[in-house]
Amino acid sequence: MIIEIKVPTPGESITEVEIGKWIVSDGDLVEKDQELGEVESDKATLTLSASESGQIKIIIPEGERAAVGAIACTIDTSKASATKAEKPAAVAKVAAVKEVAAPAPEKVFAPEVVAANEESNVKVTSVAKKMMEEYHLSMEEVLSGLHRISKGDIEAVLALPKGEKLTSTNSVSGAAFAEPVEARGEKREKMTSLRRKLSQRLVAVKNETAMLTTFNEIDMSRVMEMRSKLQTKFVEKYGLKLGFMSLFSKAVAEAMQFHPAINAQIDGEEIITPDFVDIGIAVQTPKGLMVPIIRNCESKTIAGIEIELKVLAEKARSKKISVEELTGGTFTITNGGTFGSLLSTPIINPPQSAILGMHNIIDRPVAVNGQVVIRPMMYVALSYDHRIIDGKDSVGFLVKVKELIENPERLLTNGRNPEEVLLGL
Repeated sequence: MIIEIKVPTPGESITEVEIGKWIVSDGDLVEKDQELGEVESDKATLTLSASESGQIKIIIPEGERAAVGAIACTIDTSKASATKAEKPAAVAKVAAVKEVAAPAPEKVFAPEVVAANEESNVKVTSVAKKMMEEYHLSMEEVLSGLHRISKGDIEAVLALPKGEKLTSTNSVSGAAFAEPVEARGEKREKMTSLRRKLSQRLVAVKNETAMLTTFNEIDMSRVMEMRSKLQTKFVEKYGLKLGFMSLFSKAVAEAMQFHPAINAQIDGEEIITPDFVDIGIAVQTPKGLMVPIIRNCESKTIAGIEIELKVLAEKARSKKISVEELTGGTFTITNGGTFGSLLSTPIINPPQSAILGMHNIIDRPVAVNGQVVIRPMMYVALSYDHRIIDGKDSVGFLVKVKELIENPERLLTNGRNPEEVLLGL
C-alpha cells in the first residue's frame, strides 16, 4: 500500500511553503511517527512525520517551493517488515560509534583500547566491543559494514614521505599530536524562508519607523530574594521553576495601565489602542528566533504566565508551534541576558510600537542612602516608535517597570503603593 504524505498548512493565509530539509534519504526504511523532514514558511517551521512504517520515496526535493496539500513524499508500507529488529538494524545502531576500527598494516594509535582478536592488528574501543557482543556482531561484519575511507585518511597518506607507512604517530588517529593545519574552507547554505522573511522585516522596521531607545537599570535584590525564598514551594505546586520573564511580563502589563500608548499601534492614519495586553516572548530555537504570544497578560497570574510560557517555548523549540500561536501580540520582551548581553538596543517587532530588552544581572557598586553597596543590577532598554510614543510615555513606562520589579508586592495592587491602597488613597 502506498501512503501519501502531504504538505501541511502552517496557517490560513499561507498557500505555499518550502521543503527546508529532509531528515531521511530517498529509499530509506522509516518507522511510524518518525520525523521525515521540515517544512519552512514565512512564520514557522513544521515537521513532516511518517503516518505508517515502510520505504520512503521523496517527491519534492529539499529547497523547493511547494503548494499546501501537495504530496511531499510517499511511503510503501509493503516494505515495512524490513524495518523490524534484524541484524542490519543492529549494525546501524553500532554505526553511532563513529570510526569504531580501521584495518592498518601496523598498530594504529587509539586511546583506551582492548584487543579485539589476538590474531589481528585491529583495535576496538571497550564501548564498541561491548556493543558488538550485545548485538552478536563479528569483526568481519563490523569492518565490512561500517568503515569507510574518508578525506582525512587520504590526506594523511598523501602527506607521508615516499615509502613511509602509516603508524601511530602519523595516522589520522594520532592527529591530536600532529601540527595544526590551517583551515581555509567555507560553508555555504541557502537562507530558509523564515530567515529571509525575518531579514526583510528587520530592514523594513529600520526604514519605516522612527525608532529610539531609552535605558534604565533595575535593582534585582528584592525579586531575587522572593524567588529564592519561594522557589521550592512554587515548584511543588506548579511543577516548574519561577523565572524572571513571567515577572517582567506581569510588570509590563501593569505598567501599560499607566502608559497605554506603549500598547498602541499605527494602522494607516489611525491609532489602535487595545484594552488587552498580548505579550510576545522572544525564544531562541534551532531554526532561529521565534516569538510565541501570551495573550491577556493583564488578567493572568504570574504562575499562569510562567506555565503558558513554558508550554509555548517547548512547542517552538520542538517545531510543534502553530502560526496562530505566533501571530498577533501588542508588545514584545526579549532577554539577551540569557546569552550574557550587558546592554543592547532591541528592534521593534512590527506592527507593534515598542519592545523591552532585558539583560544580564551583574553585581555592581551602587549608591543606596548615601552608602556604596553591591547589588545585583540589570540594564533594561525600551525601543519605541517615536511616531506614536512620546518621550514622556517611553521614559515613564520604563520607570514604572523598574518600580514594580524593585517592589514586587505592587504587582498585587495594580502597580499602586500598597500603603495607599490600604488607606484608600
